[in-house]
Amino acid sequence: MNVGKILIVDDDRNICELLRLYSENDGYTIAMAYDGEEAIQKFSEFHPDIILLDIMLPKKDGWEVCREIRKTSDCPIIMLTAKGESFDKVLGLELGADDYVVKPFEPKEVMARIKAVLRRTTKSPDDEVKQVSYDKLSINLTNYEMKVDGKVVNTPPKELELIYHLASNPNRVFTRDQLLDEVWGFDYYGDSRTVDVHVKRLREKLEGVSDKWELKTVWGVGYKFETKD
Repeated sequence: MNVGKILIVDDDRNICELLRLYSENDGYTIAMAYDGEEAIQKFSEFHPDIILLDIMLPKKDGWEVCREIRKTSDCPIIMLTAKGESFDKVLGLELGADDYVVKPFEPKEVMARIKAVLRRTTKSPDDEVKQVSYDKLSINLTNYEMKVDGKVVNTPPKELELIYHLASNPNRVFTRDQLLDEVWGFDYYGDSRTVDVHVKRLREKLEGVSDKWELKTVWGVGYKFETKD
């Protein structure tokens, strides 16, 4: 049974073949690409449900491929990298990656990550509508839509998930690490600047909209969505 389509991108053909075997064994349909330019072409032709994307690629690296795909699509991306530095993780998160797997990896771990990401990102028509509303603000996680003063504001998926999470728990303070774990959905170690980046972008969209709520910094701790009587 076909449970989804995976685009595997790595210049190491042995890794591609190993991931292909495990993926097909779990019922996925597979396409493979061995450089960045081919990855973008295959993405347009194959329309995958998820992408396994190596960072160190010929022609275009994984960062460039991720940027290109994010211009037109929210397709989940799991980065494959031999680098474990926090800088790589921050950059990947800021570009819109959904998860990381560091080489060398166990194929079963990769398959578990794929299933977890697809569970988080696949929306069922039968799902309950996930929406929170405040004065001049509506955040709909089912349709991935944010309205400010009645107008739809273009909001990337992670920004929308972050503001939805905060607004769903008004006046509760979250640390940056909690937000990374609960919004991005995987354990994260190292620099948590990516939360600050996303909050900054959200503030640019929400500043001065209403005096009844505020996306607030709690110095030395993290952030909260503060409501005011």
